[in-house]
Amino acid sequence: MMWYILLGVLVLAIILMVIIKGLTTGSKTQDSMLKQRAVFTAQQQLIFARLKEILPNYSILAHVSYDALLTTKFLHTRAKYRNMVADFVILDEHYQVLVVITLENMLFTKKGRDVIYEEEILKSAGYPVIHYKGIPESTKLRLELKKYINEETQPTLKSLKFLSCEPEAKMIS
Repeated sequence: MMWYILLGVLVLAIILMVIIKGLTTGSKTQDSMLKQRAVFTAQQQLIFARLKEILPNYSILAHVSYDALLTTKFLHTRAKYRNMVADFVILDEHYQVLVVITLENMLFTKKGRDVIYEEEILKSAGYPVIHYKGIPESTKLRLELKKYINEETQPTLKSLKFLSCEPEAKMIS
């Protein structure tokens, strides 16, 4: 009988020590080690380089939160787009949004309805949206951007010969 009491006291002491140890270290949760990561995926790097080549006089923003693009009166409406991010946003010289470019990530596939929903949110606010499932060719990107960037209101675009897909006429002397 004495052994049972001694064993019970020993087990109780061990449990008490574990609880005390847990309380003292439990309040100090450790963070995981921070590491650098690439800002762009390989797909995004290529598209960003093409955008800079095509639109050298425009501001190109990457990973823009929908919160930066949209505002609403109600919190429940804001909650619908809280964690959404546009891949690229093209701004004119007055920092007005000309077009939003969204990409479908090749590694992480969203459901089709999610992509459509995200685009519809931006379109309902009046933003033009271009969506690509893969990496667009430079000529396709130029043609799409030309639809959204008005050459009469954007004089810097007139001088960009490579936006026109027509071959230049050669001078014969």
